[in-house]
Order: sequence, then C-alpha cells, then structure tokens
Amino acid sequence: MDYRILLQEENDAVRERYELSMERIRSMDTEEMQLPYGCYFKKVSAFIGQIEGLVERVEGTGFSRKGGMNEAVPALESLQKENHALYRDILPENYGESFANPDHAVGVLGDGYGQLLSFLYTEIRADIVYAFEMRLMNITILNELFLEVYNLFAQAWEEGRKEPQEQLIKDSLYWFVSDYAEVTVDWRIREGLDPALSFGTDIVMKQDLTDLRYLYAYGEYVSETEIKLASFMNRLPQETIDRMASTYTEGFRKGFQVMGRDLKKKRTVVVEFQLGFERMIRRAVEYFREMGLEPICYRAAVESVNRRANGRRGYYGTSPNKQYDYDHRYDSALYMGNAFKERKLAVLRSAYETYRKEAAWCAGPALVETFGEEGFTPVNKKTALALNAHQEALTVAYANESRQIVNQYMPGDETSFTIIAFPKPEIGPDFEAVFRETIRINTLDYEKYQKIQQCIILALDEADHVLITGRDGNETSMKVALHPLKDRTKETNFENCVSDVNIPLGEVFTSPILKGTEGLLHVKNVYVEDYQFRNLRMVFKDGRVTEYSCGNFEAGGDAGTARDDGEARGAGNGGMAGDALIQGRALVKQVIMRNHDWLPLGEFAIGTNTTAYAMARRFSIGDKLPILIAEKMGPHFAVGDTCYSFAEDSPMYNPDGREVIARDNEISLLRRTDMSRAYFSCHTDITIPYSELGDIKAVRADGSQIDIICQGRFVLKGTEELNEAMDEADSRPDGIGCR
Repeated sequence: MDYRILLQEENDAVRERYELSMERIRSMDTEEMQLPYGCYFKKVSAFIGQIEGLVERVEGTGFSRKGGMNEAVPALESLQKENHALYRDILPENYGESFANPDHAVGVLGDGYGQLLSFLYTEIRADIVYAFEMRLMNITILNELFLEVYNLFAQAWEEGRKEPQEQLIKDSLYWFVSDYAEVTVDWRIREGLDPALSFGTDIVMKQDLTDLRYLYAYGEYVSETEIKLASFMNRLPQETIDRMASTYTEGFRKGFQVMGRDLKKKRTVVVEFQLGFERMIRRAVEYFREMGLEPICYRAAVESVNRRANGRRGYYGTSPNKQYDYDHRYDSALYMGNAFKERKLAVLRSAYETYRKEAAWCAGPALVETFGEEGFTPVNKKTALALNAHQEALTVAYANESRQIVNQYMPGDETSFTIIAFPKPEIGPDFEAVFRETIRINTLDYEKYQKIQQCIILALDEADHVLITGRDGNETSMKVALHPLKDRTKETNFENCVSDVNIPLGEVFTSPILKGTEGLLHVKNVYVEDYQFRNLRMVFKDGRVTEYSCGNFEAGGDAGTARDDGEARGAGNGGMAGDALIQGRALVKQVIMRNHDWLPLGEFAIGTNTTAYAMARRFSIGDKLPILIAEKMGPHFAVGDTCYSFAEDSPMYNPDGREVIARDNEISLLRRTDMSRAYFSCHTDITIPYSELGDIKAVRADGSQIDIICQGRFVLKGTEELNEAMDEADSRPDGIGCR
C-alpha cells in the first residue's frame, strides 16, 4: 500500500479541524497583542503559516508519492531556499534572537514564561517533518495547543492582566503531551516495526539518486555535508558500492550465524543512516531482501516525548544547530513525574501489544554511523529546562522498565544488529582518501585477525586478572578481574570478535568480575556520541564508577576529579575551577553515565586493528574517529550493561568451539531475583589509544605475568604482525600522531 494512501483516511478525518485551526491562526496576524508576548505569538504564527504553505506544496507536487520527479517538483535552487527558510530561525547565526533559544525567550518573555513558550515553539517546529510526511493530525493538535495557550493570554489581556498564571500554561503543555502520547508514542513504535510506513524507504528505493533534489524530500535540514556525500557516492564505481553494502549486510547476517540465531524466522530489518548514503543503502536493501528481510527506514524523533538526550536513531540530516539540540535535550523536565512515567509506560505496552506480530518479525537494527566533525563543546544555559534529581531517577527507571517491555516482544536472544562507520566531508581535505581507506579497514581479512586474536585469548585465559597502564601523560592504572575457568579446553573468558555485528573487525572482549576490578581510567581525548571529551577520568572500585570528571570546560587545564557527593578536589597542576569542574562532571554524567549516579564496568576489551591506527596517524584524525573504530585501536572499557544483556543465558561459542562463559557479572545476575536492579539500559565504550597505552599484562593467580602489550606494541608470540602497520605509520614523515 502507498504510504500516503495509508494516511489518507486519518487525514480526511482531521482535515476540517486542520483547516479551522489554520484559519484561526491566520487571523492572528491582524489582532492587537500586548508586548512582549505579542512578538512571540506573531513570530510563531508566521512560522505555522509557512507550514500551511508547505503542506499545500507537498500535496500539489507529489514529491515522494510515486517516486521520481515530475514536472511540478520545484527546481533544486527553490528547494534549497525553502529548506533554508524552514530552518533559518535556529541556525547558529540567527539563534541568538530565536524564541527556540531559551536565553532569548527568557530575556524577552521572562523567567518561567520564557522556558514554557520556548518549549512550545520547539515542539511546533516538528511541523516541518509532519508536513513532508503529510501527518495532518500532528500538525492539527499542535495548532490547537498553540491556540489554547494564546487564548489564555488573550483572556488575561481582556481582564486587564499582563499574562495568565504560569501554571495554567504549564498545565496545557503537560496535558497535551500526556493526552496525545497515544498518537506520538504509538506512532514512534509503529514506524520502527511496520514496513508499511515506507516514507523514508520510498525515497531511498524510488527516487532518482543522481538528481540531488531527492535530499529535500525528507524534510530534514540539508547542509553541504549531505550534498557532498551524495555527490561523492554518485561518483563511486558500482563495485565499490556493492562492496560497502555487502560488508554492512553480511555483518548483520553473520551476527545471527555467530550467535546461533535463526534469521529465517525474521521478516524485517531496521536500517539507520545519515542522508547522503542513499546509493549504498539502496544496494543494501536489495541484499537484505535477498535474505528475506524487508527494510524499515524511520526518522530520528522530533518531538520531546520521543527524542533521545544522547544521539539520534533512525535516518537524519546534519543538525542545523547542535547547541539548539543541547538546549532542548531535557525538555521532558516540563512534564516528567511519577504519573507521566506510568502513563508513557502504559502507552508503550499497548503499542507493542498492538504491533506484537511486527515486533516478533523484526531482526534488529543495522546502523551506518558517520564521523569527522569537529568536537562540540556545549554551553550550559541556566535558562534551559533541566531534570531535577527526582526526574533523573524517573528517567532512568523509565529506561530500565521500557527496555524490559521491549524485551518481552523482541527478546534480546532472538535479534542481532550491525554497525559500520564512514567519514563525512568535515573530516577535511583528505575526505575522499579517508573514505576509501575506511572501506579497506571495514573489509580486512577476518581469518588473519581471528588467528591472531586466538593467541591473545589463550594467554588471557591463563590469567586471574589483567593490568592496564598508560604512558606519555596518560595516567591509567587499571586492574580487571576475570572469571575463573573450570576447564580451559572447553571454556574461555573472551569472545573472538571479527567482522560480524561490529565493523570493522579487531577485538577480544569479556564481561569482568566486578569485585577486585579497580583503578583509574584516563583518556586525553575520546568521542562519545556527538561529544568530544578531553582529559576524561573515571575511578573504579570493585567494578563500579565512584568518581568521574572531564576537562572540557577549562581550556588547557587538568580535569581534576569529582566525587559522587559533589565534593571537588584538585589533581595534577592544582585541578580546575569549581564551576568548570561541576560542568565537566555534569557532562560526563549526562552523556557517559546516562544520568546514573554509578555504573558497573560491563566490558573490557583489547583492540587489534592496528591498520585503523595507521590510518589515524597518516591523516591525523585520531581525535575524530568514532568509538566504533577507536575501540579497535587499543584497550577499551564499557560502563553499563554487559555485551550480553538480556541474552546472558544463551550459550556463546568462539570459532575454536569453546564456550564464552563470561556473560554475566554480579549486577546482571540480579535479574534472577530483581530485574529492576540488573540493568542500566546503557553501554558506553571508552578507549585508550595505542599512542597513550603503556602495558597490558595477563597476571596468573601465582603472580606470574604474560606480556600482551609493552609500551604500546604487541609482544605476545603470534601477535607481532600487528605491529607492522604501527611501525609503518610511526616511520612516516607526515605521521604526527593521534591528537
């Protein structure tokens, strides 16, 4: 069924409400309004007028109705102007005077009212994608909310008051989010499970990808990045596209094979990507269909009730303004409470029950990540909505409970995933060379690495624990405790991971014992989500993070350390100023700790992809690589759940036939008595690059040691070949290291 035909009945039912609300909003242009609020209502009503025109244009041109372009589709220049006009208000050069900016909104409208009305405008800005998808219901209910809030002010003005009570506005916004959760949350679940919602898939599979107008069919912000990516992809030979798509899809298939799961029981796969990669995605969809899997392409969420505070999932364009995203990451503070948490969980359960058949068919996500942007250091604004301690706890509880609901309908031991990464043009003038080198890294000989990694695993399996240290200013000193093995001929602690779910290849990993795992993890630079952390420090005791900080908010300063109780103490050369320390600690808690007060060490791994390290050295891009690649370039540590969360009881075997028994730790074992205490719904990797790595030693129970790596070089017999790429990179006159 055509996507728009599927929506036609709903749109027909709401059309009268839509037109009435638009007519009323148009009439506001001639009404007298008291300042300063009149400025806001005039500005937002004008934006809604743009949306009305956009709906007419999209309906008239049939831009993505049947696929391909027709004579009514505007020229590329017109589409570019339209796209810029829709996103102009939140672009960095205009954001200072936008009501979407909480600083400006509060400055003009006052504290309290400013935050509420900035939230409302930000929600209304989702109309852009609703118009492209012709979701008139969503536009209509936002129109009606806008009019409801406006009427509160109009009534106050008639009664001689400057503004209505702040609580009345807050109540309107709260009940809107709560009452319409059945629309917004239900749709979010369905679009991630039902291939009939094919808006994105139709663009990928039906549009002429050589005509770059297709990029403007999504409704996402289209920057130079998307234009350059799509143009570059169009120049690649078909065999290169085939190779990229095959590596990506085969990684997904191998994941099921390695984990002993039956792919034939599945019918759909969720495909996630950045705009510009459509040519590769189209070929991947063809490969997936050959496996019997129909693609699901769903958009990154735009409404606050569905947005993620850390990163986007789905398909998406370049953010028009990362500070705008950061300012509104916790807009849920406006409505999050005990009642709303339970309300959202109830809607979630109902949605999954409605789409239980589709959930059972879904094989899991296949992600294409990107890298290359400069690190983003946000500005923490006091005017932005923020979660209080109780709301943080509720948000964490919701994440855990929702994960359990999802697992009921999509059991973790019946699905898999794959992730692959490619550079963006922002990586610099060597973009095309880096892109081609990344393709090579993504397709390395897995049999060669499998044999080398087997040597490492055999040595590690003799150990009681592992010691990891840094060098050249990296102060890492970690001890990682390992599970005891009853029979090393049948059991192992480490999984031999090559090119399946996690591309590129190159790591051995385990879930450590928490008791006895301790020390300092220190990294000078690391990317997590869209954030570059400088001088990141995390202290572990019995496998739990007890202290953490970063140096992002003091240029050139040492990070210092922050304790859980908020007490700050200096480190290094006197530490850093208290405010910078507090901001740095808050950023770590939000992004890495996912607002948990503590997390266990869920994974310890040793990366073996020295070819990726050589690429980083050659192009001086070590500080721009995503964790997906960086984690293969040294040891990495993941805080949160283990790699086997919700699938711990499913046996896992290495290619040598030995069972990987380290699938649990002391926290995940709590699932047998209290599921709410067993999981954290996060798994965040942090890597020490080879350039900062000192030694990795496997320590036996009797205290004797086996050297795996010494001063950043592999020394274990059978692993020496891994040094060749690093030696070559270090010998290059242009190799200036990973910044």
